[in-house]
Amino acid sequence: MVVCVLSGCGTTAVPQPTLTGPGILTLQNASPPAPGGEVGEASTEFDDAADLSAWTKLSETEKDVDRIAKYDVDKTVKGSMYLEPKTSAWFDGFRGPFVYQDLAGDIVMHARVKVTGRSGSGWPKRKFSLGGLMARQPGSYAKPNWVSVAVGTGEKSGQVEVKYTQDGSSKPQELAVKSGWVELALARVGRVFVALYKEDGGAWKVGRRWPSTLPDVLQWGVTAYTDWDSYSLLKKDATKGNAKQVTGTPDLKLTVDFVRFLRPELPEYADPLNTASVSDEVLIKAMTPAGA
Repeated sequence: MVVCVLSGCGTTAVPQPTLTGPGILTLQNASPPAPGGEVGEASTEFDDAADLSAWTKLSETEKDVDRIAKYDVDKTVKGSMYLEPKTSAWFDGFRGPFVYQDLAGDIVMHARVKVTGRSGSGWPKRKFSLGGLMARQPGSYAKPNWVSVAVGTGEKSGQVEVKYTQDGSSKPQELAVKSGWVELALARVGRVFVALYKEDGGAWKVGRRWPSTLPDVLQWGVTAYTDWDSYSLLKKDATKGNAKQVTGTPDLKLTVDFVRFLRPELPEYADPLNTASVSDEVLIKAMTPAGA
């Protein structure tokens, strides 16, 4: 016989720290991520075509369809990485273009990007045409695991999409953003992933926090994908959708001004998954470069 006492039944809520006292990271005690060091050497300003050699195509390393139509550095757009995807998707088990570097540990990846449709300076017209940053578990084709922050057209135009995909199940969220250049930051520190974004001339905002369950070494890099509607009946079959290049109407141009890598650090008492311990204001200071 199991006896259940009222006070012991159900799920016990984890006590939240009060707004002052132990467990609270204050703005004064928070420090911006540190530039330089080993991870800083992976940073790329895209001022030279030779910078392309620092980045690896996922389609080459894990033997997949190359869904990139155009890709160069300091050529199509001076001082920038330029990427045009073919019809593609990063959703559930579907795969799209991704160029990356293998990096380990706690990291902030900070970039300035601009997404437009192929025909001009406005947003892409095709649904789920987005470009931005991704951190992915290597070799996870069978059970995809990755986290991303991207900008472009989702269900609506002018959206920042933050998305965590765990074992092939994607959970996206969209946030409205103005057109033009957008700064993005994707970070892992301890047991949390954080996606942040900043409109040109605006202030940093926290897009999402997720529990971090991914391994120490990840592929950190740039992604872009477009034209989900052209998958048509294949939307329910990732295996068939990934097997060949889907013919469609791709509509995205991604320009990346720079990608910089930094080391974030939080004190042991701070819980970044708990907004009472680490507020959005404090998290922004700890996860974005000083002066950015």
